[in-house]
Amino acid sequence: TEAIGLYNLGQSCCLNSLLQVFLMNLRFTGILRRITIPSSPVQRRSNVPYQMLLLLEKMQCGKCKAVGPTELARCLSEHRVKLFVQHDAAQLFLTLWNLLKKQMKKPELIEELSDLYIICIQENLACQKCSFEIKSNSSMLTLPLPVLDANSHRLKTLEDCLQYFFRPEELTGQNMCFCQQCGRKTTFLQSMKLVHLPQTLTLHLKRFCFERSSHTHKLSHSLPFPQELDLREVLTENQCQADDSEKATWQYELFAVVAHSGSSSCGHYCAYIRSLTEGKWYCFNDSEVCQVSWDDVKCTYGHSNLYWRETAYLLFYMKKHPQ
Repeated sequence: TEAIGLYNLGQSCCLNSLLQVFLMNLRFTGILRRITIPSSPVQRRSNVPYQMLLLLEKMQCGKCKAVGPTELARCLSEHRVKLFVQHDAAQLFLTLWNLLKKQMKKPELIEELSDLYIICIQENLACQKCSFEIKSNSSMLTLPLPVLDANSHRLKTLEDCLQYFFRPEELTGQNMCFCQQCGRKTTFLQSMKLVHLPQTLTLHLKRFCFERSSHTHKLSHSLPFPQELDLREVLTENQCQADDSEKATWQYELFAVVAHSGSSSCGHYCAYIRSLTEGKWYCFNDSEVCQVSWDDVKCTYGHSNLYWRETAYLLFYMKKHPQ
């Protein structure tokens, strides 16, 4: 069976949830199975891709309902990933991905890993007084989507969050930029355009809000997300910098949800993942794994009056028709 749990080693629910999302992704495990095995025992102990491969093989033995990710956790601690502390899933996901990329020696595997997860964006800055313009491309592992607008009003759907993320913004007052053509600070229009989307698209719902008092609180209001997402229907032509063949692949199906319950200071993570071989949804809650329905997954939309309940934090969508 694919649905094998991971024992909690002590506040390791965040790590466990992310590991399940990685290892249930058949394209990722296809890359993992082709890594170069480190030659010495010392190198093997500190190699994250190798330790992740060992964990995958341990999970696929099928002899028990759950296994302990102890060796992988030790390996991560050697790379300054703290154990027995509460992690932020978005930050830990980036840390794990960077370690995987750094330690995969084969260039073709690094390229495949990037194709699987990396989002390409074009950032534009245009002077509003003249024709001066600055364009630069950047790469992102996740799209960090605000769930509130600039006036602290709640955005109502995932599609609203995506549109808001790519909206142009006028930089005025203290935010004005120096224009080389005008020779002074002027008002600029800042915009982002989508250039390329990966096989697995990761969306980070910014549920944790920082206040001026340095206190962090969680935004638990309802935010529905669809099972199927077509970015061509969500974004305008002005928000895209891609040809038709690229856009033709921008149809996605929900693959996994990493959900957070509790508060910003004391919480718990679990993962809802759709098996790519069976098409069934499973809830991975540390060592406990059970089959669930789409209605169960929809319970992670959030609810303003149920502050402690599970709310989706990371959404993983997979291309329906990859190139």
